Parts: sequence; structure tokens; C-alpha cells
Amino acid sequence: MSDPYNAPPVNPLPPVVLLLFAAIALPELAFTLGAQGWIGGAEAVGWRLAAVQQYGFSGDLFDWMLSNGRWIPEHLKRLVTYSFVHNSFTSALFSTVLMLALGKLVGETMGQVAVVVLYFGGSVFGAFIYGLLLNDPTWLVGGFPAVYGLIGGYSFLMWQKLADAGQQQLRAFSLIAMLMGIQLVFGVFFGPSTLWVADLAGFVFGFGASVLLVPGGLARVLHHMRRD
Repeated sequence: MSDPYNAPPVNPLPPVVLLLFAAIALPELAFTLGAQGWIGGAEAVGWRLAAVQQYGFSGDLFDWMLSNGRWIPEHLKRLVTYSFVHNSFTSALFSTVLMLALGKLVGETMGQVAVVVLYFGGSVFGAFIYGLLLNDPTWLVGGFPAVYGLIGGYSFLMWQKLADAGQQQLRAFSLIAMLMGIQLVFGVFFGPSTLWVADLAGFVFGFGASVLLVPGGLARVLHHMRRD
């Protein structure tokens, strides 16, 4: 029997969540310290911009590959790498906080493999839909589409829980509705943005993939659909 006095005050984060945290936090730390002149000398001021151009997702590059039928690995990697580069420290902070909270919940409930699938799947699918539907020259960077993949997983778990309890299942989408509402408010005050398309696509992927990732998820979805 384990000694309750030796139990940690909080449950430790799954290792895959810690790795994702490091992959986001370490580049951001370098960008921030470089911009303040603490490391890297004069060239460090441009590290963030250089990283955006090297690792960010470009809709124009995607359209070029699509129209020419040439899928260049150097540019395909951007479907994933853009999620580890942010435009600002604030953006990286919010992305990291959400990733830690949702990654812990999904990891403890669905397993670490699910965290990997939802995070990277949300990143890839979010960028793919962003590039496919829009002709926006704005670089897509930041971990939000990937994090929204985790939100999709969380929402599916809530949907399943509410369905089993016979409660209103629309409540499972309260988090995504709140976040989309916040983006709408920011758009009113700071100008409209099309980046929400990638975020929403990441959420759709996460919710849909969770049907297959959760044991018995598909069967339970079909059961509730027939019952309704």
C-alpha cells in the first residue's frame, strides 16, 4: 500500500506533455532573451522573424505545391514545425498554459499516444485546411491549432460523459464556444483575422479522432445517435 504522506501534492505531468512544453518553451526563451540583448548579440533580435520564415506555415507555398503537384519535404515539415514558433511571448504563454492543462487531462484519460495524435494531428489538419480554403499571405505560426486538437479530445470526453449521464450534450462544447467568442472580440478591437480557421479545423480533427482513440468511442457514438 502506498504511503499517502509521500504522495505528490499534484499528479505529475505525462512525459509527452513535458516534451511538448520543452519544445515550445526553449525556442521562446531564446527569442525573448535574444530580443532583450542578453544572448546572441545584435543578430539575436532577428531570431524570431528568421524562425517564422524557416519554420512557419505559408499558405502561398502550400498553394504553389498544390498547383504544381510538388510536395517538397522542406516545406511539408512546416505543417508541424509552425506550432513551435510564436509571434510573441504572450502568444507562447497562452498556448503553453492551455497545452499543459489539456495535455495533462487527455494524457491521464486517453493515454500519451492520444496526446501525440491530437496535438500533431490538429497542427497538420489545421494548417492543411487553412492553406486549402484561404488565400491569406499571413504566416501561420503558434501552437493554437495543435492545442485545439487537444480541446477536441477534451470536448469528446465531456460529450461522452454528459451523454452517459443523460444531460445536455451541448455543454461539452462550452470551452470551444468561449474561445471562439474571445477570438471574435479580439477581432473587433484589433482587426479581423483568418487564423481562427486553422484553430477550428484543429478542434474538428481532435473531436473526430477521439471517436477512434477512446476505446469503444465509435460504438458509443452510434448508440447515442440511434437513441436520439
